[in-house]
Amino acid sequence: MRYLHTMVRVADVERALDFYCNKMGMTEVRRSESEAGRFTLIFLAASDDVEAGRSRSAPLLELTYNWDPEEYGTGRNFGHLAYEVDDIYAFCQKLMDGGVTINRPPRDGRMAFVKSPDNISIEILQKGEAKAPAEPWSSMPNTGTW
Repeated sequence: MRYLHTMVRVADVERALDFYCNKMGMTEVRRSESEAGRFTLIFLAASDDVEAGRSRSAPLLELTYNWDPEEYGTGRNFGHLAYEVDDIYAFCQKLMDGGVTINRPPRDGRMAFVKSPDNISIEILQKGEAKAPAEPWSSMPNTGTW
């Protein structure tokens, strides 16, 4: 068995791509549209997985945009996506600078949570050992849900 991708539905392609590509740093590796099915599929790879995503079609995040409007709710029944980063503090700061709310700050130097524009929870994990606790993260409160 081999992991291929996780699919999440998005309500606004441009908003989703701004979040996942411009703020999270992912790369679009494939896109397809189905006139008959009235949907667009966009496959994204994390920065360390771009080559594997292109050559092996995995591991990827599939964004599904249904052309006919649909209400998706809060997305909590989905659970979350998880990504490992080299420096959780720098990554969270980059997200905050881009206007993303850090719902669960990395107080422990190990884990944080944010939400996509479509309310998908995303876990950010520190690669390797946890970083030493540091401000402003150590005293930053939770915001909303994740």
